[in-house]
Amino acid sequence: MRQMKVAVLGTGIVGRTLAAGCAAAGHTVTIGTRDPGATLARTTPDAMGTPPFAEWQAGHADLPLVAFSAAAADADLVVNATQGAVSLNALELTGAANLAGRVLLDVANPLDFTDGLRIDPVETDSLAERIQRAFPEARVVKSLNTMNAAVMTAPSRLGDGDHTVFVAGDDADAKATVSGLLRDFGWRDISDLGELAAARGTEMYFRLWFTLMRRMGTPLFNIKVVR
Repeated sequence: MRQMKVAVLGTGIVGRTLAAGCAAAGHTVTIGTRDPGATLARTTPDAMGTPPFAEWQAGHADLPLVAFSAAAADADLVVNATQGAVSLNALELTGAANLAGRVLLDVANPLDFTDGLRIDPVETDSLAERIQRAFPEARVVKSLNTMNAAVMTAPSRLGDGDHTVFVAGDDADAKATVSGLLRDFGWRDISDLGELAAARGTEMYFRLWFTLMRRMGTPLFNIKVVR
């Protein structure tokens, strides 16, 4: 697909993986964070054991780190790779004007760890829909939230790479843009679930994904819709 300017919001393992994957696919990538200075100053792993961002960026010097708003200011595609619990706040800092008219790929899951592990919201709402309501001029598409980060940009890591990735959204052109990016990553089985409300199902799937991950002892798996 055509080269795009991509803003990846979030500096955790998901953001890093997607930023590197988009760059490898030929897109121009900027990474956004709340406070670039603070992010670069960290010297210890995060809560998930991910090494400090500065260590990673040393090997990806061509991917600049800036504030959320600066990253999205001239982007064609904005990727929400922040933790679901803080996604709305991160997007508020990004600014409604910087999201208006842009494709917003939401890969986050609304996980709540305050009392064990919960998904919130569920069933009657989704994080993706909340983002769309908060930023009505953005063109939100839900995808890539049903797998481990390592699989998102490299489906070929699993067998022959013939497994399923889902897209959901209310804007057909925005879904086409995201599907093009997925093909850049090597995805062949892209399943369009229809309207953005379908994100309720893919977000709730995390509970099953987490159970499978614990039972199998590895996050490197995905599902295949057999037709």
